[in-house]
Amino acid sequence: MLMRTLGTGNGALEVSALGLGCMGMSSSYGPPGDKKEMIALIHEAVDKGVTFFDTAEAYGPFANELLVGEALAPFRNRIAVATKFGFNIDPDTGERRGGVDSRPEHIRKAVEGSLKRLGVEAIDLLYQHRVDPAVPIEDVAGTVKDLIAQGKVKHFGLSEAGAQTIRRAHAIQPITAVQSEYSLWWRGPESEILPTLEELGIGFVCFSPLGAGFLTGKIDEHTAFDKTDFRTMVPRFTPEALKANMALVDMVKDVATRKGATPAQIALAWLLAKKPWIVPIPGTTKPHRLLENLGAIGVELTGNDLAEIEVALSKIPLEGARLPESALKMTGL
Repeated sequence: MLMRTLGTGNGALEVSALGLGCMGMSSSYGPPGDKKEMIALIHEAVDKGVTFFDTAEAYGPFANELLVGEALAPFRNRIAVATKFGFNIDPDTGERRGGVDSRPEHIRKAVEGSLKRLGVEAIDLLYQHRVDPAVPIEDVAGTVKDLIAQGKVKHFGLSEAGAQTIRRAHAIQPITAVQSEYSLWWRGPESEILPTLEELGIGFVCFSPLGAGFLTGKIDEHTAFDKTDFRTMVPRFTPEALKANMALVDMVKDVATRKGATPAQIALAWLLAKKPWIVPIPGTTKPHRLLENLGAIGVELTGNDLAEIEVALSKIPLEGARLPESALKMTGL
């Protein structure tokens, strides 16, 4: 497995070039997966060299951390687990109260819960899940700095934060990685986030690198999603938007045919080729998709390939917001 480094200096974290996003095993993409099957899938990922696994207290809530903690118990000295705090969730019951909460006392309680559910003495990478406008980011970073000093957290990260927030937090506690959506379908981080991270020596972790499944070529305007699937609420997944955006998928399919790869592998290979400090974390509940995704590491996109993709992308208008308006307001992008 190819390895990559997130962050620099004492804040560096070495992980597999592709991680595994575990959210969909417990929430958001329809009914939860079968527990035994999901544990087997995580074990298969470890066997294939994946060392980086992503979860959060909000996934369930709590269910995904419990799943990941149990599945990875035999491999703790070989892997890194990232989890997140920051939503207003009762740390004792898991009740969703709505909105965000990054008050220092809430962070500390959330971390204690995550440590227990994951079955670890220290969290490898702890993200603030969403920025809390009511709490100065300096207070958040200072709290995590204290948790690092206490040995409860190893590395600090932010999710969906803006460039200025990243700078302010990094000045208090060096950030190892920022996580945001990034793919051929959503390139928002390119304008400010990626240049800021390169300047500061911070790694970038891409969630939804396959456009929540759209870039695999398996979704079109006729696809019916389960009522519990978050994509039913996303503007870019309306039948009209999907139909309008199929030109992007057709382009990816053309590249895949030329390279002897699948559309998903091209989408992931494109991200891997962008920067050596970018680590995509595609999620799946299917073993054959896991193997397909990992195959992207062997797909080489040349400079000419990347230039041709760039030209093609510039000619494809895309429709539909990536998140509902209420969720977009919680991001810094």
